[in-house]
This record gives sequence, C-alpha cells and structure tokens, in this order.
Amino acid sequence: MRVLPFAAAMLFPVAAGAQTESIAAPYGAPVHDDHIYYHLLLDQFEGRFGAENSFRWSGEAWAGTDMNRLRLKSEGEAASDGRIEEGRHELLYSRPISRYFDLQGGVRLDADSGPGRGWFAFGVEGLAPLFFHVSATAYIGDRGRYAARLEGSYDLLLTQRLILQPQWEANFYSRPDAARLTGAGLSDVDAGLRLRYEIDRKFAPYLALTYENRFGGTAALRRGAGETSSALRVAIGLRAWL
Repeated sequence: MRVLPFAAAMLFPVAAGAQTESIAAPYGAPVHDDHIYYHLLLDQFEGRFGAENSFRWSGEAWAGTDMNRLRLKSEGEAASDGRIEEGRHELLYSRPISRYFDLQGGVRLDADSGPGRGWFAFGVEGLAPLFFHVSATAYIGDRGRYAARLEGSYDLLLTQRLILQPQWEANFYSRPDAARLTGAGLSDVDAGLRLRYEIDRKFAPYLALTYENRFGGTAALRRGAGETSSALRVAIGLRAWL
C-alpha cells in the first residue's frame, strides 16, 4: 500500500511538466516585455568660447517598457551675462512604429529668460540607414503659430574609445515672434563637430567646434537687440549617461 503514494508523487510532476513543455514548445519561453526600464542621457554639457562665451546643455530622460515610454527632453544656453536663451523642454509619449523609429507626441514649453510659449508636439525619432540618428518634430502653438524642428547626428568610431560626432539642428517658425527674437521661415541652425574620448561607455569628455547662424527675420531681430547673428566657437564638454 505504501508503494502507491510514492508512485503517484513521482508520476504527477512528470506528467505536469510534460504537459507544460508540450504547450510552450511551439512558441518558446514567455517573453517578459512589460518590465520598466529607464535611461538618462546628458548629450551636450559644454562651455562655448569665442567672441561671445556661453554654456549649453542638451539631454533627455525616459522611463517605460519596450512599447510605451515617457520622455523628458531639455536644452538651452546660458549667456555670459546670466540670461538663459533657447530653453526648450518637452514631455513626450513614445511608441515604436517600426524596428528603428518611434512615434512621439506631447507638449513643449519654451521657458527661459524670455516670454514663455507652449506648444503641442508630434514627430518621429530613430535611426535612418547607415545608423544616422534623426528626429523631425512639428509643433502647434496658440494664435496660429506653427513650428518645426529637424535634428541629425552620426557617431564615427575612429577607435573603440575615440569617436567623432557631426551634429546639426534647424528650427522653423510660421510667424515672427519679436518678444522671443524669432522670425518667420528658417530661424536658426546649430551645428557641431565633437571629438569625444570614452573613458568608459558612460563617461566621455570631448572637444568641439560649434557653429550657430540665424537667418532672415531672426537675424534682423538679433542684430537689433545688439547680438551677433552667427558665431564659430570652440567648446569643451562632457557626455554621460546612466
């Protein structure tokens, strides 16, 4: 009589395991795609030196799953007199629409030493062929204001630690905004060539050559305010991520 309970205890686990294996076998092991991840990137944290000195930052943080993420982006520039210029801050919902591109939507706030502006944001971001990082975003503001922003960059590995990165961004506006010193059409371009050395993957100081240029109405408004419309400067900075 003692043999039967022992046989049942040995038999039932094997049968249950065999049933589970037969069910999972056609599809493989379960994929845990609902885990919450996070990432913090400080892409530009640099001092720019030339005819006019300034300090510039650009970075982003995101948290979420593989399919749904919340992104916070911030960038701006502090002038030598303490004024904060071109302060743009975005809160976006991001979801992949292909293997290499995400669709993003949310809000943007222009908050710096000038008058504040609010926008709705909608765009795409990802990797183009040959692994160019690109981003295109459209903005809808109040009183019939529209804007657009294009960005691109590429990492060229000279060695495993020494990386050359060309980068550019351009801003467009549908209407002039004299209070923020922006004109209609192509407003400004900011470009840079950064050579960074990765002490490790998460920490990389760099040297850069940067170029800024304002166009059309934006250039005229800047000159009227006593500012230069273009600048070629040397920069020293840090790139880090967590």
